[in-house]
Amino acid sequence: MTDIPDRRARRRAETLEEIMDISLQVMSEQGVAGLSLSAVARRLGVRPPSLYKYFPSRNAVYDALFRRGQQAYLEAVRQGAAGHEPGMAAMAASLEAGARWVMANQTLAQLLFWRPVPGFVPSPQAYEPALAVHAHFAELTRAAIDRGELHPDAASEEGLALGSALIAGLLSQQLANEPAASYEQGRFTRWVARLPAVLAAVYPPRR
Repeated sequence: MTDIPDRRARRRAETLEEIMDISLQVMSEQGVAGLSLSAVARRLGVRPPSLYKYFPSRNAVYDALFRRGQQAYLEAVRQGAAGHEPGMAAMAASLEAGARWVMANQTLAQLLFWRPVPGFVPSPQAYEPALAVHAHFAELTRAAIDRGELHPDAASEEGLALGSALIAGLLSQQLANEPAASYEQGRFTRWVARLPAVLAAVYPPRR
């Protein structure tokens, strides 16, 4: 008898994941803001009211997708930095890994890094991985400062904001102009590897 609640919990978790997968399909076809729970229900093979047992609203689906996406992006940038020397080398590898993840998950990336859905604000729980991403790049920046590769001001709020704006700007341009291009062939993604040098030019290390 004790296995019954476990099976039910597993089935529920699988259904939640399936609903999110289908939602991403709809968003990729209709635009991120064009998510329709009725369309999701049809593809799932249930009536729309049945979805409310899993997600009470459309924004609840967006919230779950936001958390899922931020967690996946966090794992990508962490894995990118792993195995590299702390500092600029790890930062460059982490930025590349994150950019490649964005190019491979463009629909979800729009939800994470732009504001395509009017009125949607992620919950504090969904936003937790995003804060961990910020902390990850702040740590890489401080490591670069400790190695004498950047000026200490690079770790300031302004410096971290600049680093975030640089990568976001390149990826925004890439997705807006050449969404089908590969990472290597993209006019803008090709600049990702140079971003640490750009940051060092703005915040040159002390001599």
